Amino acid sequence: MNYIEYTFTIAPMGVASEILVAELAEVGFESFVDTETGLQAYIQAPLWHADLLNDIQILNSDEFRISYSYQTIEQVNWNEEWEKHFEPISIDETCTVRATFHPVANTPYEIIIDPKMSFGTGHHETTYMMLQFLLKEELKGKKVLDMGCGTSVLAIMAAKRGATEILAIDVDEWCVENSIENVQRNGCEHIKVQLGDATSLAKEKDFDLIIANINRNILLADLPLYVPALKAGGTLLLSGFYKEDMPLIVAKAEECGLQYVENLERNQWVAVKFRI
Repeated sequence: MNYIEYTFTIAPMGVASEILVAELAEVGFESFVDTETGLQAYIQAPLWHADLLNDIQILNSDEFRISYSYQTIEQVNWNEEWEKHFEPISIDETCTVRATFHPVANTPYEIIIDPKMSFGTGHHETTYMMLQFLLKEELKGKKVLDMGCGTSVLAIMAAKRGATEILAIDVDEWCVENSIENVQRNGCEHIKVQLGDATSLAKEKDFDLIIANINRNILLADLPLYVPALKAGGTLLLSGFYKEDMPLIVAKAEECGLQYVENLERNQWVAVKFRI
């Protein structure tokens, strides 16, 4: 399959790049590569249309100067692209997320991810903070749901922290395929990966922990479906939204019967912990 490659030039760099990635992901872009002047983003050619970027708000922001060009390219060798650009990361010197072509890490936890086109290598602020939360949670023997799992890096972290029953769900077939590969790669075959959305939870109950690193609008819509799937005293970890969205998220969570516990913040992105 052919892809459309967009090359964005961003000034100033920094948070603008993160915002752009988040907005592009919502309209179907599947992979992102940082460059010295901005980033490259890829979308499948059949998904492209002339109005694709009309709803990308940051392109109209007065705070940043963003220009772009695009071209059709042949099938990308994603392993080769990630080998060029994907560096290992360390979360609080306790967990390393790396690819198969990186050397073995000297940290208590190690997650090996072949990200291909899926979102969730740990480099993004939201994934990083969710991993920080998981490193502090007592998960031994617990039942965990990773909603919108991407690469399943969070489900794998839960498994390595001792969770024994884990379900990872994503609406994207590619993410499901990639998750299954990563689960096997990390020796976590007890993680069940399935295609679906939050409506799948009608048949899934009694989770000790639900993880949802998606985006503000989906979280607001799906919160009423998460809560009935939690057991009494269960924990919900949410991320995928900005600091300014916190009041909306907290208000909706409290409306659903959840209690705010704490939050983490990283470059204007937020991860929040609730308990029922």
